[in-house]
Amino acid sequence: MAKKVLKFGGTSVGTIERIQHVAKIVKKEHDAGNKVIVVVSAMAGKTNELIKFSKKISNDFNKRELDVLLSSGEQVTSALLAGALIEKNIKSKSWLNWQIPILTEGEHSNARIVNMNISKINKFLEEGVAIIPGFQGISKNGEIMTIGRGGSDATAVAIAKLFNADSCEIYTDVDGVYSTDPNKIPLAKKIEKISYDEMLELSTLGAKVMQSSAVQTAMIYDIPLEVKSTFTNRKGTKIFNQQNIDYTKSVTGVAYSKDDAKITLIGVEDKPGVAANIFEPLNQAQINVDMVIQNVSSDQKTTDITFTIKREDLLKTKKILENNKNIVYKNITHNDKVSKISIVGAGMVSTPGVTYKMFRGLADNKINILAISTSEIKLSVIIDEENTLNAVKKLHTIFDLD
Repeated sequence: MAKKVLKFGGTSVGTIERIQHVAKIVKKEHDAGNKVIVVVSAMAGKTNELIKFSKKISNDFNKRELDVLLSSGEQVTSALLAGALIEKNIKSKSWLNWQIPILTEGEHSNARIVNMNISKINKFLEEGVAIIPGFQGISKNGEIMTIGRGGSDATAVAIAKLFNADSCEIYTDVDGVYSTDPNKIPLAKKIEKISYDEMLELSTLGAKVMQSSAVQTAMIYDIPLEVKSTFTNRKGTKIFNQQNIDYTKSVTGVAYSKDDAKITLIGVEDKPGVAANIFEPLNQAQINVDMVIQNVSSDQKTTDITFTIKREDLLKTKKILENNKNIVYKNITHNDKVSKISIVGAGMVSTPGVTYKMFRGLADNKINILAISTSEIKLSVIIDEENTLNAVKKLHTIFDLD
């Protein structure tokens, strides 16, 4: 007998028929003698529908009430799945976040799970299946909080940790993690095993299979994960610790994101503290800065500073920079028609020529690089958005991922 956490994403529970199919998967695990905790997302499209409702009220809808509104999507799914299991003569119960409770800290729409009461659910698992809504919790003040889009993954991993589960399985509409987006690149291939480090980079850089904070939590607490399909019986992708890194491959996958913007401050005074004065107000406004490039002029008196942010933060960022009295610069430019292309692989550390091959491949396709960022197992570039698919195809081919 094993204790398992099964998480089902929005597409897996997108219709009543699909919820009934999920109930069959859960019943099979329960009938095998396993103790099963199920974490569910809202039905596909429901969260976006609720956001649209809020925007019809106000473009600046109250954040507290938005969390109350958005958390309802997962609660609906929880009740429907519990009801479907009961119809199959499986004792089941849905637990809302405040009934457990799932304790969170942080701000509305961006909270994080810190603890939960496991005693009541552990007792119930002796005889039935517990259904828990993902994406949400409750603050110490009793306020309903959500934990960011894709937060059901984080809920599932947190539950696996706190309940000391034997496994955490992430069910989705694809049968594992692929070398790139299989919907865009038909030659993409499934990865059978991947390290936490590689998966964390891929999810951070645009791969949509798993939420990055969930992978990070799994890595910290060494919780084995498996990504698998709700709709097929094929083996999924196992995500493990560093002992399972395949150093024989220089590149494991190619990720991309098309929600970035690039800003350049031209002619910034080059002296200690200037960079801190630029980025401190952005940090206070909770604007995430990604790549940063600094070019010092030949007279070493001024510098150009380029950095990237999420596209949705562009206007807010420009306003903060323009109102910043602690910095002096000649001009500010921006480009919101860019994308970030990244290659990820544990073998990059020990394989010479990876950087050259990436840059040569892009150059051969007449794709200009606007910014560069590197780590031990990642190399990212910013390019014009119109070249995104062409770049991904080229890199996927030259690193033997087709």
